[in-house]
Amino acid sequence: MAWFRRILDLDLPPGQSAFLWGARQTGKTTLLRDRYPHSLYFDLLDTDLYLDLSRRPAVLSERILAAPTTQLEHPILIDEVQKVPALLDEVHRLIESEGLRFVLSGSSARKLKRQGANLLGGRAWRMELLPLCYPEYSRDDREIDLLHILERGLLPRHIVSKHARRSQRAYVQDYLKQEVFDEALTRNIPAFTRFFDSMAYSHGELTVFSNIARDSGVDAKTVKENYNILVDTLVGHWVPPFKRRQDRNVIVKASKFYLFDVGLAGSLVNRSLTEARGEAFGRAFEHFVFMELRAYVSYRELDCPIAYWRTKNGHEVDFVLGDAEVAIEVKGSQRVDSRELRSMRKFKDRYSPRQAIVVCNEAAPRESEGIRVLPWRAFLEELWSGKVLA
Repeated sequence: MAWFRRILDLDLPPGQSAFLWGARQTGKTTLLRDRYPHSLYFDLLDTDLYLDLSRRPAVLSERILAAPTTQLEHPILIDEVQKVPALLDEVHRLIESEGLRFVLSGSSARKLKRQGANLLGGRAWRMELLPLCYPEYSRDDREIDLLHILERGLLPRHIVSKHARRSQRAYVQDYLKQEVFDEALTRNIPAFTRFFDSMAYSHGELTVFSNIARDSGVDAKTVKENYNILVDTLVGHWVPPFKRRQDRNVIVKASKFYLFDVGLAGSLVNRSLTEARGEAFGRAFEHFVFMELRAYVSYRELDCPIAYWRTKNGHEVDFVLGDAEVAIEVKGSQRVDSRELRSMRKFKDRYSPRQAIVVCNEAAPRESEGIRVLPWRAFLEELWSGKVLA
């Protein structure tokens, strides 16, 4: 996996620490060990270390201050920091008294917040590592197979695995469901399982808590909390409706929900894609484009919300960036006809976006009525070169 060169900027100025968050298997540990090979490293998945530091958090300071001075010139790495929240008081003290730097990684800040842990009062930047994105998995000497990506997803281990489907099932059963189940503090296993199934099948569509509550056999408040857990543990993301002014014909309440990886979303519903067409392909393709948009906005540190637009009579634009600066519609077809541009034309007439783009599976770029129709590779090249959103 050496060719997956991650683009997240981890360079820290003198005196600056950081939290590095990310869902499991996004590659946080690999990235940290690669960027900081000479750093002092504490892995809280090490049972002996975990027990030592859980019993007496001050051991962390003792071990750090006993290290060679030259090693302490580099940021100190603590992996899975949420497992021992009390360590953050020691980290805070060492930052203040010794001027040390830390990179603290984990898969969820929820446990820290729930236990009232010290989040360092703004002394640490917040960074997030996402699944692979186009600049990381694309190479001049390697053809990109879109179906391969949509099936396997973009977690580094899954995209190169010979047993990707088994790895995905293990991830879903042993981590994803268990993580949310533990966070939910519930023992109603059947209801929780039904929630997960309902969430998976409504993925990428308007989320109505009352409908999912009815399917799950729990109340809407519990459903909403379960979704919040998915967001807090970094395995899901909301896309809210776009609204600029009052318009009774535009949906402004229900949000869409996307899991953090397209392959895992497919695994939850046993999706199998054999050709680049059909409803299942279109939904996966839309999810894939969302992942790229989210990665671009995050890694470029842009203050640019991603929303969707839908009218009550069915016109929809999949993604609206910023204050209608860019409108993006995703079509899985190999030829986009005029009828499929109707929603974008209506949005364009109403909000006058700087760019109106349809991402599709056509062979070459073209333009129709001021709407740019781009093959997905061409779109990603433009996105990551800053031509879509600066």
